[in-house]
Amino acid sequence: MDRKASGLDWGSLLIGILFVIISLMSFQDPAGNLLAIVMIFAVFAIIKGVFEIFVRNRLKELTGYKSYMPLVLGAIDIILGIYLLLNLQIGVSVLPYVFAIWFILDSFFNLFTLDLAKAFHTGYYWFSLIVDVLGIILGFVLLFNPLSSALTLSFLVGFYFMMFGITYIVYAFH
Repeated sequence: MDRKASGLDWGSLLIGILFVIISLMSFQDPAGNLLAIVMIFAVFAIIKGVFEIFVRNRLKELTGYKSYMPLVLGAIDIILGIYLLLNLQIGVSVLPYVFAIWFILDSFFNLFTLDLAKAFHTGYYWFSLIVDVLGIILGFVLLFNPLSSALTLSFLVGFYFMMFGITYIVYAFH
């Protein structure tokens, strides 16, 4: 994703805005269709995976830093998204677990790139650290209480997309 002369990363900004819009839609209709949530989740997993790979390549070009975690995480997101799109009924039954594991893995792997966040701005470093730690805690809570996560799935989808949408928007301006 290309930064314009203003220093704005348009790719991060657009992904962040899309994530925030999806989160607001999720908060609006908490009793919405689980199939729709699985489909949205799958599509955004694919988009996020592609974006992770592009960000990794862009960071490598800009800094020479070769981090393989975004590449691995991007590939996992893409595979997970495609699988869920092709198996919607399975997606509905396993989504609470998948969502919990995704929270944990995504947040855990993001902890390994905090040094890059610190290079951008100390405030972004602390914001990323807090978001990642909260993501890990929430992931474990969901993993051990899947019934609760199934009942509050719309809220959880909204929280996830809001959390990472804000992260991408903040990144876009640094």
